[in-house]
Amino acid sequence: MAKIVVINGTPSLVSRVNAVIEYAEANLRGRGFEVERINVAELPAEDLIHTKFESEAIVKANGLVAEADAVIVVSPVYKASYTGVLKTFLDLIPEKGLAGKILLPLFMGGSLAHLLTIEYALKPVLSVLGARHILGGVYAVDSQAVRNDQGVVELADELKLRLDSVLAELAEETLHKAARKSAE
Repeated sequence: MAKIVVINGTPSLVSRVNAVIEYAEANLRGRGFEVERINVAELPAEDLIHTKFESEAIVKANGLVAEADAVIVVSPVYKASYTGVLKTFLDLIPEKGLAGKILLPLFMGGSLAHLLTIEYALKPVLSVLGARHILGGVYAVDSQAVRNDQGVVELADELKLRLDSVLAELAEETLHKAARKSAE
């Protein structure tokens, strides 16, 4: 079974971004994928800030990345870029730690003003880590994930359609990669 890991770069576990993650995980599990999640905000802050590569929590998180066929990188957009929390974890992924992986960025910002954040802020870092197969991803705006009266975040239909499309592409590419790998 192909494995996908989600790197959740939001500092808040009650963020609307989590609704996007949950939607993606349910979609991929429904397609038969094994999906794991790394909530970077739950990793020990001292290990992240002091780049403790040997930390048990960091070694375990990097092990999930190493075992994955595909990686989804998720972040809200702060100050025209992804979060500092996400950057601290990306700094701990070994050199070429994303080589051979299929990458899917999923970002959410307050407006379309930072639509190119994935392109100019994230993709160069992923490339330095060895990523060569980075899918286009999805940039959503806050208004596409609204908390209802019960406190549940509801995703706009248009966002769900965009997620369905990119998740189908991720699934197809990951299965194709796994088939090539098993044929070798």
